[in-house]
Amino acid sequence: MADSDFKRQLEGFSLTTAEILYRLPDHPSLLQTYVWQDYDLHPLYPKLKGFLEFWSKNLEGRLHKVRVAHRQLIRPSELKLITADFKLH
Repeated sequence: MADSDFKRQLEGFSLTTAEILYRLPDHPSLLQTYVWQDYDLHPLYPKLKGFLEFWSKNLEGRLHKVRVAHRQLIRPSELKLITADFKLH
């Protein structure tokens, strides 16, 4: 059975990393960093947007800045379909 992350990459998901800077609730002049990473769909990033909405509604640290990077690990030119299967003794 194929790995679920590999299947998601074949479906168009790419590895997405977000560096989230937020203000500390007790000391709003100080910034803290949180790194989020998951497979997400570029360029809409629905999983990241959902996480940031959850953050805004449920956590006290106010968001300051979010920097996003993504890398498509599997490209169509690197993937070749095999039409035949040969077995060696």
